[in-house]
Formats: sequence, C-alpha cells, structure tokens
Amino acid sequence: MTVVVHHNPDCGTSRNVLAILRAAGEEPVVLEYLRTGWSRPQLLGLFAAAGLTPREAMRTRNTPAESLGLTDASVSDAAILEAMLEYPILVDRPIVCCPNGVRLCRPSETVFDLLDRLPPGPLAKEDGTPLIDAEGNRLV
Repeated sequence: MTVVVHHNPDCGTSRNVLAILRAAGEEPVVLEYLRTGWSRPQLLGLFAAAGLTPREAMRTRNTPAESLGLTDASVSDAAILEAMLEYPILVDRPIVCCPNGVRLCRPSETVFDLLDRLPPGPLAKEDGTPLIDAEGNRLV
C-alpha cells in the first residue's frame, strides 16, 4: 500500500502519525509541505478526498490565520484557500493519503482508521500516552 504523509517535522502530532505508520510496517512517502508549498489542485483534491472545506482544514494555532483575518466567519473558503497557497503553515497537519482514504490525522490515532492492520504493541505517542497495549489492543 502506498502511503503519503503531508508532514511537518516540527509537529508532534505529525511525528506521531509517521511513527505509527512505520510501526505498522509502512514506509510512507513524506512530503514536507512547508518546504514544497501547495498547489491549488493539490489542496482542492486533498480536501475533496478528505471531505474537508478549506476552513475545516485551516490551522489557526501558531499560524498567521488570526492576524490575516481568516478566522472571521465571513471569510470565504476561496479566500482561505488563497491564503493557504501563500502561507502553507495554514494547512493543518498531518494529512495522510492511502488506498483506504485521505484524512487529516488529528489526533494522531485517527490514522488507525486508514490502516489495514494495527501496529504491534505496546505503542505510545512520543509524550508517553499509550495507544496500543502489549496484547495489540487499541487503547484510544
């Protein structure tokens, strides 16, 4: 199964998703979108596949979203999309694409829904929060 992760290495959730995928035996293609940026067709395709609007996919914490006025309810999805093209950090992460679907994986355990099999346990997030016990049972 080919898996693509739109990843920010400075984001703990993104790092956790990558670790979960690797523990499940996947070696995903990692796209560091802050380096590469986004294209309009790419974002429109990702959002459509994930069932998200640009507003739903917008990251507001630790981004210029508020200072750009994007958090106001009157701002259109088209305007948000334009801002995402200029400021890639505005797109929440990580977004995982695989044959089982496309998801914004926040919280990180959302990625389990895309996997054919869970990783072996025990498995925990980098902060120590347990995800899978020693018997392979999902805890969250």
